[in-house]
Amino acid sequence: MLESSHAFSGFSVDDVDAARTFYADTLGLTVTEANGMLTLHLAAEGGERPVLVYPKPNHVPASFTILNFPVDDVAATVGELTGRGVVFERYEGTPMETDAQGVFRKGGPLIAWFTDPAGNVLSVIESAPAGSDEG
Repeated sequence: MLESSHAFSGFSVDDVDAARTFYADTLGLTVTEANGMLTLHLAAEGGERPVLVYPKPNHVPASFTILNFPVDDVAATVGELTGRGVVFERYEGTPMETDAQGVFRKGGPLIAWFTDPAGNVLSVIESAPAGSDEG
């Protein structure tokens, strides 16, 4: 029934203007706005994948990662984003403990978490090199 639907995901924020600035200017994503909502235009095989960002006055940040950005080099990306003012989460004393740069290196792909201005959790995660058996 829905197999041909072009489904998309979305999440809430408490300040659309702050979200637009963060996603467009800080992260460098293509962002459009209509009807008081944002659309993030994310790269995807065969085109793009839209993600809706909508205002919610009683917004509560998600307690889980809402967007993962696969990158070739997590450490380099963390360095670049840190230079743009992004602060990476530190999970000291937990199973997901990160290093001083904010990168989890204790199993699985390298990953680093950060939040948007609304407190939603995002990550950069190292993708497997092309042609590898990983991923």
